[in-house]
Amino acid sequence: MDIMLFHSVHGLTPSVTAAAERLRAAGHQVWTPDLFDGRTVETTEEGVALRDEIGKDELLKRAVLAAAPYSERGLVYMGLDFGASVAQTLALGDEKARGLLLLHGTSDIAESAAVDELPVQLHVAEPDPYETDDWLSAWYLRMQRAGADVEVYRYRGAGHLYTDPELPDHDAEAAERTWAVALDFLDSL
Repeated sequence: MDIMLFHSVHGLTPSVTAAAERLRAAGHQVWTPDLFDGRTVETTEEGVALRDEIGKDELLKRAVLAAAPYSERGLVYMGLDFGASVAQTLALGDEKARGLLLLHGTSDIAESAAVDELPVQLHVAEPDPYETDDWLSAWYLRMQRAGADVEVYRYRGAGHLYTDPELPDHDAEAAERTWAVALDFLDSL
């Protein structure tokens, strides 16, 4: 499978590279565009400030330019946290997308969004301060209305970015369960 993996609000950190290597070891081809031009941050607050400094339109432009050379292959778009919102936006706009794998995040969905049974899998903490229950319920319904085939997995007691071993949110057990389910999802596409 060809996977376009977008990093979290912390930037293209060693943990993102390790995630890509895990996917490659499972037989996938993976690209990890650096939307922050080499800048990484320690905290979510710093990451949000950096994201806002660069700007949503510029970040989306960078993501589209990174994915464009490979989109004819039928990409699986994957994202971590902030990168999940980028991946979701691109997948919903790419008629050749083969799947969407979201870890730790979602995004708004345009009313006009329409896909043809796009396989979507979401993994989030429960509770998650950025992905509240009400938000996730509404997101799920909007994704279904857009035509996506959605699966949601929640991890009780895990922190927001629980798959990232570099962060205090890390939960090794939840991370391993997430990777097992996610790799099965990718193998099914």
